[in-house]
Amino acid sequence: MRKPFSSGCSLPLLVLLLLSSAAVAGDTFRVATYNVENYLDRPTESRPSAKSAPARAKICESIRALAPDVIALEEMGSTNALLELRDSLKAGGLDFPYWEHIQGWDTNIHVAILSRLPFVARLAHTNDHFLLDGRRFSVSRGFAEVKIRAATNFTFTLIAAHLKSRRPVPEADEAQLRLEEAKILRRIVDEHFRADPNAKLVVLGDFNDVKDSDSTKAVTGRGKFKLVDTRPAERNGDTDPNEIARFEPRNVTWTHYYGKEDTYSRVDYILLSPAMARAWVQKETYILTIPNWGTGSDHRPILATFRAN
Repeated sequence: MRKPFSSGCSLPLLVLLLLSSAAVAGDTFRVATYNVENYLDRPTESRPSAKSAPARAKICESIRALAPDVIALEEMGSTNALLELRDSLKAGGLDFPYWEHIQGWDTNIHVAILSRLPFVARLAHTNDHFLLDGRRFSVSRGFAEVKIRAATNFTFTLIAAHLKSRRPVPEADEAQLRLEEAKILRRIVDEHFRADPNAKLVVLGDFNDVKDSDSTKAVTGRGKFKLVDTRPAERNGDTDPNEIARFEPRNVTWTHYYGKEDTYSRVDYILLSPAMARAWVQKETYILTIPNWGTGSDHRPILATFRAN
């Protein structure tokens, strides 16, 4: 008999209550994103293994450590896998009453959202297409969009994405596919700005490329409505600026380990519209560092904090 799929999220209730209380203390709330690397409850045709018990436990440990109010998840398996994770977190004292799970063209892994804050509206972008070299392609994982109420007079829109990976595919150049997906994501962002120039937007997820890549720059945009890069970093004591003024500080910001190349890079982002950036608490924005982080995923989660007043 196959054992029930359980993520093994156990933690003393008092500790979780303290974390939960901290999450809503004052007028702040926290938003995170985490690629959970094939969080499957059963094998699929292209992904032959379900998520192991130690990996599930490490994912739970990471989410508990962040204690986010909203978290976007990439490479989530079926709805069942998401709800098992949600139930396990709830059993440990971290409750996410609201959730979203979308399925795009890729039937194996998906984009999902867990939230302690209520959804005002939701919109799944799962039918977007583009032409490349005369061929028609679909956005693989789609984009999850939810409008969230953080306080009585503070709502914002969160758009979660997982762009095409850097793994080569026979159909087309992977960088071009990713760029076209990024352009569609930016069009969704621009639609919000056309409707409301002061829209509060959080655009986040696994963009699968570095800051200076064409695809990441396409999402970020330019000019008046350029998105603000929160650039979460490790809390390891690095505070000095870069001696080259045009470059970012040399603190540690990598989010992904690519075993084939033995490289570490920043491919996960939390980007903000100018109006949302005014609520951003920079000092409480960081990348999680815990021992044996790689047991859970080849990515590390990142978190940004905001004021809701």
